Amino acid sequence: MTNSDKTSSARDTILGSIRSHLTSSLPHDEREIASHHAPEALKSDFVAPAANGGSLVDLFKESLEAVDGHCVVVRGEAGVVQALTDIIARLQGTRLKARSIALSDNPSVEQLVRQVPLEVDELGIAPSSSEVFRFDVGITSAQAAIAETGTLVLDATRERHRLVSLVPPVHIAIVAAEKIHETLGQALAELHNESAEVSPTITFVTGPSRTADIELTLAIGVHGPQELYVIVDEEPPTEAGDIATG
Repeated sequence: MTNSDKTSSARDTILGSIRSHLTSSLPHDEREIASHHAPEALKSDFVAPAANGGSLVDLFKESLEAVDGHCVVVRGEAGVVQALTDIIARLQGTRLKARSIALSDNPSVEQLVRQVPLEVDELGIAPSSSEVFRFDVGITSAQAAIAETGTLVLDATRERHRLVSLVPPVHIAIVAAEKIHETLGQALAELHNESAEVSPTITFVTGPSRTADIELTLAIGVHGPQELYVIVDEEPPTEAGDIATG
């Protein structure tokens, strides 16, 4: 076989592999395309939630679920604890286990998790980069959320939650309904109003981690959590503040 024949054979093999993987990823691509276009549709046809009979919470939930996230809307501390209990109990019956849980350094997060009536093997507060990889679940609060894209906004100057939100296979975030804004600009403006110092590290989380770089097949959880749960607390904050203020 000549070098030209070898090159042609290798090219045919590569192209055949690409075609087969493109075919196998079609169902995932259709879902991905729909999720990517959903925010644009919401943006171009957006009607103020109050006028549309809905709310920013409804829009956030719809947008988050469109990108394969899970959203639970509750009211008050008891509702948040119950939602945490339900999520962790379900995870403990899966391969994700949820036996070791990492928390951000927000004291309110720890206070809520301590009320969950389930047994776990380990509970770590803001673990270091060398420790965080052994945890099954990360639980944090969020400083803001964006309704039209279902995005969480995590400000590192207010809470140590970057590693906890990005490394464990499951991320559970708690956010107050009043912290949900219509657009990215409004969310960032509110963060700026609350603090004159703009954080050098703001993490945006939109659904579970996903990539299509591996042989052109959509993969979930390669560069971050495989599952994202967001608990939205609709109870108005007290004078002492709430969990999402950081």
